[in-house]
Amino acid sequence: MEQRISLITLGVADLDRARAFYEALGWKRSVKAAEGVAFFQAGAMALSLYPRANLAADAGRSPEGSGFSGIVLAFNARSKAEVDEVLAEARRAGASFVSKPGDVFWGGYTGYFADPDGHLWEIAWNPSFRVKEDGAIVLPD
Repeated sequence: MEQRISLITLGVADLDRARAFYEALGWKRSVKAAEGVAFFQAGAMALSLYPRANLAADAGRSPEGSGFSGIVLAFNARSKAEVDEVLAEARRAGASFVSKPGDVFWGGYTGYFADPDGHLWEIAWNPSFRVKEDGAIVLPD
């Protein structure tokens, strides 16, 4: 696995309020057509805001208590095969699987693992997001 983070997703209680906050800070929203999520280009990586309950459900965790911390780190792969390769590498390194990789409703392919401290990582291939040679993620407008 390359040493990089592609996307940081914050689970939020109120998506409209969170989006308005980041926009008030001067952040420019990308992928404006995406419903139920807000994306912001953040240098070579991206930040996304997603309803906490939905994010927890995607990861197969409870949105309440210690079962889910409200944040998922993401590594965007260049292909479905790379998702499988990275998840296998994570397992070899001692990660525990949270969800098996598979096709998801938004058209991509994703799986989750937890590091030894329980921090969640989503390994995802998104056909709409380009990953540059240096690992930078490029969000569409």
